[in-house]
Amino acid sequence: MSLVRNWQIGRSMSYWYPESRPRRQFAAVFDVNKCIACQTCTLACKTTWTSGKGQEYMLWNNVESKPYGYYPLGWDVKLLEKLGPQPWEGKQYKGRTIFEAAEAGERALGWRPAEIDYAHPNVGEDDCAGQQIVDGAWYQVPHLSWFFYLARICNHCTYPACLASCPRGSIYKRPEDGIVLVDQGRCRGYQECVKACPYKKVFFNPMTGTSEKCLACFPKIEQNLAPQCFLNCIGKIRCAGFVHLPEKADPENPIDYLVHVRKVALPLFPQLGLEPNVYYVPPLHAPLPFLEQMFGPGVHEALATYRKAATDPDLAGLLALFGSTEQIVHRFKRRGETMYGYDDRGHEVVKVPIREPVQVLTSFDPRRGVAPANVT
Repeated sequence: MSLVRNWQIGRSMSYWYPESRPRRQFAAVFDVNKCIACQTCTLACKTTWTSGKGQEYMLWNNVESKPYGYYPLGWDVKLLEKLGPQPWEGKQYKGRTIFEAAEAGERALGWRPAEIDYAHPNVGEDDCAGQQIVDGAWYQVPHLSWFFYLARICNHCTYPACLASCPRGSIYKRPEDGIVLVDQGRCRGYQECVKACPYKKVFFNPMTGTSEKCLACFPKIEQNLAPQCFLNCIGKIRCAGFVHLPEKADPENPIDYLVHVRKVALPLFPQLGLEPNVYYVPPLHAPLPFLEQMFGPGVHEALATYRKAATDPDLAGLLALFGSTEQIVHRFKRRGETMYGYDDRGHEVVKVPIREPVQVLTSFDPRRGVAPANVT
């Protein structure tokens, strides 16, 4: 095994291949607070990529309700239980990653879902955790009863477990953008990738006998267009782009600004050691211990920053850019009360007001002498 740097856990770690980062790394930020679980993203992905035979249960994109929702069943809790304690000291992870905790003869600690685990994509949907709401209950943060929606795609990790575990070498990262793909010609369907991926975003197709996974809509990425699930997102929770290492962060790059500069977007289960490249703005209303386990020790800082977004025009304006254009925004700039987005050539592709004008309707219109509900 090689020793590689993982900035998300604040230390070097063991991995099966030497560190080899792509020329640029595809990445995304999802704002959990905006998601309404309409599943439009899921359907957009499904109708584009997985409508064929043998793909019926494949959801390269899915949205699940936390804490009781999973697809496949128990994908996170089963692995976290096997991994054991995951202690942090400050922002340095002191526990073992799934590569360091691998059993003898295995390249990563993992488990393979059974067919029945894929049979309940809506399990736990809208199920609340916490106290029952009864007479006399009051509003507080975090909520007495809570759940939130977690949208998930392949994380196109810097250190993919699927790549490390494949005995055929059929999984690879594209050097031009870091997107993780499966070479269908080399794959023989051993399903070691399905077992090793902790996020369970690699699927086995019984009709073709090969593995398949989210490919980040790379034909669109090559045209500087956002993936289908990003484009069709009703809540505008998603921002696609490219992320740099912390020391090379560009404050005018939307992903770098959210991840490295403001630190408001965090990776999913960084302690697993894959350095995932999909980041989440954590929900405001869920208990901190749960969020710390899911997103790491940066949760406190991220939530504090997000709460101030209403009085922070740069952050508010960048969040308003989410989903405002099909083009990937490589750079952003604020001028007054307007936020501008630019492509990789510096051309303006979108501009949005930081705050929409508010119109207050009174219960009675004195000029027309009628209630607004009666005006046609």
